[in-house]
Amino acid sequence: MSDHAIEHDHDHGHGGHDDAAHEHAHPGWQVYSLVAVVLIILTAMEIGVFYAPSLQAWLVPMLIVLAILKFILVAGFYMHLKYDGPVFTTLFAFPLLLACMICGSLMLLFLYLGRHTGY
Repeated sequence: MSDHAIEHDHDHGHGGHDDAAHEHAHPGWQVYSLVAVVLIILTAMEIGVFYAPSLQAWLVPMLIVLAILKFILVAGFYMHLKYDGPVFTTLFAFPLLLACMICGSLMLLFLYLGRHTGY
């Protein structure tokens, strides 16, 4: 066994700083239950927005906002991004931002082409 493996084996379970940092970083079941309740409320709001006749003009923007809120809650708590280091959050957020920019660019391109090609 290498010296590093032996040293690591002695530190494991005896109050090493890595173990303590991981234990207090994750919440208990109460936080996950609260997030689940908030997600249920947001889902009920989505259903309510869909069936409310007075909100039909704002249907798509409201559903998009509610979906973004739900995504942030799921990614932040259930995927543990809220408690991970900034490197992992960046590795998750950068490709997501890039994908959103590509989708937005394609939507603008098709909007432009739809207005200027005579369809």
